[in-house]
Amino acid sequence: MNETADHVRELARKARIAGLHLAHATGPDRRSILLAVADELSRADVRARLLAANAEDMHEAEGRRDRGELSVALVDRLALSDKKLDALCDGLGQLADQADLIGQVQLERELDDDLVLRRVSCPLGVLGVVFEARPDAVPQITGLALRTGNAVLLKGGHEARRSNAALVQCLQGTLRTQGFDPAAIALLEDRAEVDALLSLDREVDLVIARGSSAFVHHVQSRTTIPVLGHAEGLCHLYLHHSASPPMAARIAVDAKCSYPAACNAIETLLWEPGAEPALVATVAALQQRGVELRGCEATRARHPELRPATEEDWATEYGDMILSIRRIEHIDAAIAHIERYGSRHTEAIVADDEMAAATFLAAVDAAGVFHNASTRFADGYRYGLGAEVGISTGKLHARGPVGVEGLVTYRWLLRGHGQVASDYGPGKRAFKHRNR
Repeated sequence: MNETADHVRELARKARIAGLHLAHATGPDRRSILLAVADELSRADVRARLLAANAEDMHEAEGRRDRGELSVALVDRLALSDKKLDALCDGLGQLADQADLIGQVQLERELDDDLVLRRVSCPLGVLGVVFEARPDAVPQITGLALRTGNAVLLKGGHEARRSNAALVQCLQGTLRTQGFDPAAIALLEDRAEVDALLSLDREVDLVIARGSSAFVHHVQSRTTIPVLGHAEGLCHLYLHHSASPPMAARIAVDAKCSYPAACNAIETLLWEPGAEPALVATVAALQQRGVELRGCEATRARHPELRPATEEDWATEYGDMILSIRRIEHIDAAIAHIERYGSRHTEAIVADDEMAAATFLAAVDAAGVFHNASTRFADGYRYGLGAEVGISTGKLHARGPVGVEGLVTYRWLLRGHGQVASDYGPGKRAFKHRNR
């Protein structure tokens, strides 16, 4: 264990030094790294290596899935494809085109003549990111770190170990060819190294934990390092009585079926009296797509073919082609249901009534609250952030998809000419506090 701890500490030490070089580079230099990564991921030979490594991971994972050792949702998240790699390259291009945040003067204030205070943005430093079996998260997270001058220690799921290793090797090689130290990106191998990482409160500035709620709480309980948690996504779609049936059906299908394993997919559909036409259209569309629907008694009275829903269903993130449906009496009851069972990730209402939509948007406590739009829009790429290190359901530092703004902090820089604090105060010299 001591050898493991020493090894991870050394990785973090080297990462911090390499990260400082990134932080002190120019914005155009950091931009060039991202564009070079996108070019590398577009090359046919590189893709062939990445997809071959992923195929080995998939073969092993599918066998474990068939034996009941891995969930269908986890295996779905594990797959890489040309389409995913294309989206990664596009996201890196988006990220490269964003304004550089490092070194921005956020506030400039004269405390007195020749005594000037500035608040200047800077990187967090070294990030430790522990994430689920999604290898496409590697270039997304790393791209955000590089854009903001941060170093990163990565630990992905064991199921994606070959894919992650191939991606990290590609990213490190690109850093090297761009004249930067590849030690700014490091890949941890096993759980013992994660435990060692969590003890490095002097070397690691932020831990980002992506996984189940239980996993995030486990990480939080084992470290004094600040933790940004990307946990469960128990999202709802609420059909108001003014909902357009075609719109409701289209949004529900996208929010459930386009990627059921995603944390921004809906798990429960709520409807109120008067929304029966929207419910009928939505149920038919979801059944056509093969979704298993589970309904409350009131829902099954209209759709007896549905399986009965239990109390457990309202609190379940399926991550699969399963959806629970519940009738509620009015918008306040919908908000109360979401407050009780939701994960504060993303919630949506379908309504033509603007007053109802405004009430929902104002009252629902979640990182994302949508009107007449699919919950699947809750994504750093779709928000134009380029990518995300995760979706934070907490309220401090960053909330929702965490892009570059969530990976910077600031320093207070004061320049004077020999002034001392004891010269100021009641009966002494007064501060001027002039903003520039």
